[in-house]
Amino acid sequence: MYDIEQSIGFLLAKAYQRGWATLREEIDQYDLTPPQFALLSFLWQQDGLTQVELSEKSQVDRSTIGGLIDRLERGGFLERRQHPQDRRAYKIYLTERGKSMEDTLSACADRSLKRFTAGLNEGELHELRRMLEILRGERRVYELPSC
Repeated sequence: MYDIEQSIGFLLAKAYQRGWATLREEIDQYDLTPPQFALLSFLWQQDGLTQVELSEKSQVDRSTIGGLIDRLERGGFLERRQHPQDRRAYKIYLTERGKSMEDTLSACADRSLKRFTAGLNEGELHELRRMLEILRGERRVYELPSC
């Protein structure tokens, strides 16, 4: 019999759910979700990305990114500006509010990570990151499974 509770996919999914829930508890007071926080984090690293670039970096489909951008724009965290070379595209920029929240929200993420990984030492954390990067694989569309 297949033991689903020992399945790598099942364990990863449950760890993902717990990790996002832990982060959500920290950032809920700012009316943000973990995916919105992730999008802000990419913009803190490099402001002025296009929607396509944000989609590729986050590995989230374009329509979902569009909804995240819409909600963050309504919340005053970012704004769309016409791309200077492509009239069909927009660049996404942080507003002053979005920039000013970086330290506060980063501290929330740090607290969340400490709570989530409390049972791991530094070596185990390093090894976990290394293995997850391997499992993450290249940023590409995956082939359909054969079964």
